[in-house]
Amino acid sequence: MILIADSGSSKTDWRVIHQDGKISQHRGVGFNPYYQTSEEMAIQMRHDFLVNIESEISEIHYYGAGCSSPERKLEVEQALRTIFSSAKITVDHDLAAAAHATCGHKAGIACILGTGSNSCDYDGQNIIDSRPAPGYILGDEGGGGYVGRKFLRDFINGDMPSEIKEELVDKFHLTANTIQEHVYRKPFPNRYMASFCRFITEHKTNPYCYGLFYDSFQDFFDTHVCRYQNHHEKPVNFVGSIAYYNSDILRKAAIDRGLNVNIIIESPIAGLTLYHQEKL
Repeated sequence: MILIADSGSSKTDWRVIHQDGKISQHRGVGFNPYYQTSEEMAIQMRHDFLVNIESEISEIHYYGAGCSSPERKLEVEQALRTIFSSAKITVDHDLAAAAHATCGHKAGIACILGTGSNSCDYDGQNIIDSRPAPGYILGDEGGGGYVGRKFLRDFINGDMPSEIKEELVDKFHLTANTIQEHVYRKPFPNRYMASFCRFITEHKTNPYCYGLFYDSFQDFFDTHVCRYQNHHEKPVNFVGSIAYYNSDILRKAAIDRGLNVNIIIESPIAGLTLYHQEKL
């Protein structure tokens, strides 16, 4: 049996390819070795769903946020190894997942717009260039945490339309103190900030909410896509919930920059499953 994982900071999509070719699936919490230790990830993996199948898994392909350096990859591998002691384990960056799922064997620019953000230039076989991804405090332009941070800052500063602010107070009982408590004292502030993107998406007909996404996508293009050679000549592909559920705004922002957006998908897991099935 082969286990495949596509993990972001907020969620992980798991697929199991069984010996008879059947596929089972599960969606659980996300992992990121920048913010979690091997021990913490292993505990959560066991609680999530990776029980009673340990002895049956012979091969694991894990693609995850934060897995860009050998040290971080090793932390994830160690977490998996505590559960699957005899499996062959491969850990790769979530950018590789995005490139394989959206570009296939063709050249293009692959981007991630989920809780965080990232991008790479892909030649059809390998990632040939990528931009720094310094995380939700110093980067993540266009991602959910970035959009949510601007949104919550506007709430605190009184820089959003009164009807939006009143609805936030009514629906979430939001105050400046509760925001600061979640951001500065509780774990995973990036997930907390990104969680407001569902509300913003539901209200994107409001010019203020539309503008939050549009401006954030332009920031992403400035920092990522437009730094690659010949970026106007290459298809630009996206994975992630922020890109998928706001694809209309994303495509408009791209057109305004002369960029050619091709594929936008919520998750790369289906393409990754097919990729590894074909290698059997």
